[in-house]
Amino acid sequence: MHDIRAIRSNPDAFDAALSRRGLAPVSSEILGVDEARRARIQAAEAAQAEQNAASKQVGAAKGRGDEAEFQRLRALVAEKKTEIAAMQAEAKELDVQLADMLAGIPNLPADDVPEGADENDNVEMHRWGTPATFDFTAREHFDLPCVQDLMDFSTAAKLSGSRFVVLSGAVARIHRALAQFMLDTHTSENDLTEVNGPVLVRSEAMYGTGQLPKFGEDSYQTTNGWWMIPTSEVTLTNTVSGDILDGAALPLRYTSHSLCFRSEAGSAGRDTSGMLRQHQFEKVEMVTICHPDNGDAEQKRMLRCAEGILEALGIPYRTVVLCTGDMGFGARRTYDIEAWLPGQNTYREISSVSTCGDFQARRMNARFRPAAGDKPEYVHTLNGSGLAVGRCLIAVLENGQQADGSVILPEALHPYLGGKSTLTAQGTLA
Repeated sequence: MHDIRAIRSNPDAFDAALSRRGLAPVSSEILGVDEARRARIQAAEAAQAEQNAASKQVGAAKGRGDEAEFQRLRALVAEKKTEIAAMQAEAKELDVQLADMLAGIPNLPADDVPEGADENDNVEMHRWGTPATFDFTAREHFDLPCVQDLMDFSTAAKLSGSRFVVLSGAVARIHRALAQFMLDTHTSENDLTEVNGPVLVRSEAMYGTGQLPKFGEDSYQTTNGWWMIPTSEVTLTNTVSGDILDGAALPLRYTSHSLCFRSEAGSAGRDTSGMLRQHQFEKVEMVTICHPDNGDAEQKRMLRCAEGILEALGIPYRTVVLCTGDMGFGARRTYDIEAWLPGQNTYREISSVSTCGDFQARRMNARFRPAAGDKPEYVHTLNGSGLAVGRCLIAVLENGQQADGSVILPEALHPYLGGKSTLTAQGTLA
């Protein structure tokens, strides 16, 4: 949500920032509604003052026996009462209209975000690791012999339709081990607090993090009005909605492993093979609530937390900063981490780390008090994948594949697999 006062003070700068996202100017329309709303409020206040003054004079007129003046003042009071009610109703309607307009406008990009139209204009920051070279043709994850009976798309389709998978046996265990490894690393090494929260939330929570009202079609809603979270960013960030936090308690750093649900609206025909793009998937999420002065530093810290998971697993990756045309709705700046997938011979996104400034905090009314007696200020919020578990499974399988159809598993996972280091071509751990 945007601060209407900032738009009033510098509408040209607001429009210029939106133009970097490829959007048309909107400040004139917004300020027109805002001015009309404020005019109704001021007119209602003036009418209220006239009503109050007339009300005080009614008794005096009655007391001195001036019946004509008494009736005139009574009529004036009634007239002003009607005027006030009408103007307040109009102001309320305009207030709702203004709030709806502001709610549909994306966050403004940070000044250092590169300008561009789409993912082709993203800027690479650095790479880590060297993609392995194979003396055989690398397979995609779903074609590996070791997963043929353990990554079942046909049974999932029978149960739920396309873009679902049933994992079993050793592959299910590796998937679980990855999530456990991520959580343990974030809690023991990265100083994040683990949270296990709901995956069904109210509309207010989805609104707070920006999924509603504009992107409702991207998520699933139950018949009684709950929403199935697209990521536990929704749950974690909204834990502070409506709160005034103690500034000394900041930053709050959370992590959560959860099921996530996305309708993948508009993605027909994209990544239809394998488990790269699913309606139901698991992710270990990171969320930070912090002081406004520390948002940029926290984003870099969170990025390193995510990168560290891939480094520990030995997965080559590259990190890019998204251009203005590829950023999400609520982000001021986003870094994407893309893991190397030998089967596709390319890098694919496995984590997005975004800073939102006070954009989400304004929608949630999440504030902090810098010190006792100080006026509350809006917190800054950040979120990032640490990591997408299914995509990490794909990266582990494809990068560790061997000519005989087996997979050498990362050493970091061995303690979570009972000391086993290999997924054999027959689909067992050894």
